[in-house]
Amino acid sequence: MDDQNKNLLLATGLSFLVILVWFLLFPPPPPDEQAPEPAQISETEPLTTGDAVANGPSAASQGENATQSASSGVASAADAPRILVDTPRMDGSISLLGGRIDTLRLKDYQVSLDDPDTVEVLSPVGSPAPYYALYGWAPGSGLTLDDVPGANTEWQVEGPDELTVESPVTLIWDNGNGLVFRRVISVDENFMFSVSQEVSNIGAGTVSLAPYGVLARHGEPQNLKNFWIVHEGVISMADGELTEIDYSDMPDFEMNPAEGAQAEVTQVTDNGWVGFTDHYWMSTLIPAPGSAFKSVAKYDARRDIYQTEAVMPTETLSEGQSVAVSTQLFSGAKEWETIREYQEQGIDRFIDSIDWGWFFFLTKPIFWLLHNIHNLIGNMGWSIIALTLLLKALLFPLAFKSYVSMAKMKELQPEMEKLKEAAGEDRQKLQQGMMELYKKEKVNPAAGCLPILLQIPIFFSLYKVIFVTIELRQQAWFGPFRDLSTPDPTSIMNLFGLMPWAGPEPGTLVATIAIGILPLCLGVSMWLQQKLNPAPADPTQQMIFAWMPWVFMFMLGSFASGLVIYWISNNVITFTQQYLIMRSQGYTPDVFGNIKSGFKKTPKSDEGK
Repeated sequence: MDDQNKNLLLATGLSFLVILVWFLLFPPPPPDEQAPEPAQISETEPLTTGDAVANGPSAASQGENATQSASSGVASAADAPRILVDTPRMDGSISLLGGRIDTLRLKDYQVSLDDPDTVEVLSPVGSPAPYYALYGWAPGSGLTLDDVPGANTEWQVEGPDELTVESPVTLIWDNGNGLVFRRVISVDENFMFSVSQEVSNIGAGTVSLAPYGVLARHGEPQNLKNFWIVHEGVISMADGELTEIDYSDMPDFEMNPAEGAQAEVTQVTDNGWVGFTDHYWMSTLIPAPGSAFKSVAKYDARRDIYQTEAVMPTETLSEGQSVAVSTQLFSGAKEWETIREYQEQGIDRFIDSIDWGWFFFLTKPIFWLLHNIHNLIGNMGWSIIALTLLLKALLFPLAFKSYVSMAKMKELQPEMEKLKEAAGEDRQKLQQGMMELYKKEKVNPAAGCLPILLQIPIFFSLYKVIFVTIELRQQAWFGPFRDLSTPDPTSIMNLFGLMPWAGPEPGTLVATIAIGILPLCLGVSMWLQQKLNPAPADPTQQMIFAWMPWVFMFMLGSFASGLVIYWISNNVITFTQQYLIMRSQGYTPDVFGNIKSGFKKTPKSDEGK
């Protein structure tokens, strides 16, 4: 076997091995399944922060026997009056029971291409999957839980009764014992709420209390991907250190007596945030930049509640004093431009809330390129093809050297055959002769592998970009390709998209076998690439080369169609580059001849030789 075929076999085998390992470690996610409805939680058992403030018992320990704080006796969040939320990009409501921000829908995003309902980010207790934000004060010296607002306090509205970008709302609650609490909530044109918690001590004596914010999720989220390629669960930033905790890991927390539940607690000195992230959506508590706070990730096994908290330092108020503490709440889509803008406004490393993965040094610039190309072209499919052209142009100098080396290797075939004849069975003599020949002709036999090896991290990074970033969600190309973040919807079962019915469900065995038009084009493009060189003489190698394109075709067929478009484009450009460069070096690949020879059967007289 000549050295060029050795290199090609080595590079192809290595690529196959890496893709196979990737496929085994990160299989395509299963179809979304409806999560079971979680157990309903008693409204008279308030969800309280576990903060233990100075000279006072922890709120969690008190919360076990606490009763509803509202004097009017509102029975549930469903019965409580609400404040409407209406912005250009969101709508929802705030329950006056606890002042919970617990209903929030995103106007710009629908559930699926076939379901026009808008995506719901937050939902109230009583819904199939309660998920909400609430705020309160943990009592310190001289106070009990009845003296501070909590999860079941019934607030009153002071001023406008609808939250818009132009009109903040103010909630007020008088505890009847000398403390008056106000909560001013505003919202911007995207997904950021600002919450100012104020308290005035109009009574006698000195009191201490600590403001907090809570994100509570009853049970694991519906449609949880459980896919390693994307993180879902707790995400937090603490003084420049990013932490990601899966939902499945939270029940393994050690019991924290101060929190009254299984919890992990981090003291943040200057900058940080904490919350929950899903595939495309995120809700995050963000204390004011430059302020210290306690970041808590908590799991309450008894009620199956996942919870994150931001607990600010204790405030001490003498008679006549007031204090206000401001925080922010992000709840919406993880849009790169939007999150980057918030980071530029002072939220430390907020862009890292997007899961860029191990190859972040490639993933971030690749996404930036794709995003800006899409802004120019306006079609994600053509943008992926344009990105492929740009990446190939950047790697062209390396590819040129590689293909020139491969062409020279072809020219050296006669010389190498002579060396083989002269060396006979002496392998050492043959290797020495080849090394001298390579040195004389300035040929690097390993150069042909390098472009393929460089494609592997680029492939993984682009896969991460296409699967993780919301900018690829429900982006169309043309015809049946309506969502490039999902597998090819075409199949032989719907005549490759010509018939109006859907193909087999992605992730099923039928979908893997009855592949679509894009995986088929992928297999053909890889097969044509092989035909730039004659098939190796060894029958085993011939068989490996013959099956390789079709194995890749079935393996990659269940990947996101945007990634398959990239791979096809890359193959076509590589074929063109290699053909033209090899011709420029005096070697013309006999593509059609190699195709014909591939269909010829080995003559019986040659068998066994």
